[in-house]
Amino acid sequence: MRVALAEDGALFREGLLMLLQAAGHEVVGCAADGDELVALLGRDTADVAVLDIRMPPEPDGGLVTAERLRALHPKMGLLFLSHYAESHYLMRILDIGTDAIGYRLKEKVGSVEVLTDTLTRIRDGEIVIEPVLAKRLVERPRGDRRDALAALTERELDVLKLMAEGRSNTGIAGQLYVTPKAVEKHIANIFAKLGLHGESSEQHRRVLAVLTYLRSQDDTG
Repeated sequence: MRVALAEDGALFREGLLMLLQAAGHEVVGCAADGDELVALLGRDTADVAVLDIRMPPEPDGGLVTAERLRALHPKMGLLFLSHYAESHYLMRILDIGTDAIGYRLKEKVGSVEVLTDTLTRIRDGEIVIEPVLAKRLVERPRGDRRDALAALTERELDVLKLMAEGRSNTGIAGQLYVTPKAVEKHIANIFAKLGLHGESSEQHRRVLAVLTYLRSQDDTG
């Protein structure tokens, strides 16, 4: 996979570069800020760009840079890295796009397996959310949605958390040690209870519907 990297912290940038290379990815270039990354990707192409959220040219320069990149290279995946799992970052990321995009904690992508899994899912068009953030949002019901969440069974809530992380039906089944058919049934029940009807049958579109619901919780609270 072809990957571009932007990170203003030299030590972490070099560590991530070595990790990417160890995983067999082709790093097309490294940048210390957003402007440099945009220029780099104007000369070369990448499947996924990895960006630090808090980097120059602004405090949240990774988000500003990603907006520019999504406009210039709409099919390129975007992976945001941060030391913090913040819901307001997630909301801004969802404004940039809901396909081929991800938000992970730096400390959680320190292995070849986790980093490659994250990059592959993003390259394939999925949305990947840091599990701790997805869990926090699901478990923080607000307003009129509180009763809807309370209506979910414990197993349905488990499925919802994994959906919010961007897991496919097969991925959810593997995590919960159940069959894909059982997952489909749980998802149908979740949508019925949350009033999420008429969504596309594509697997990750179900995830986007849940994220839209989560976003409305955060915005209306």
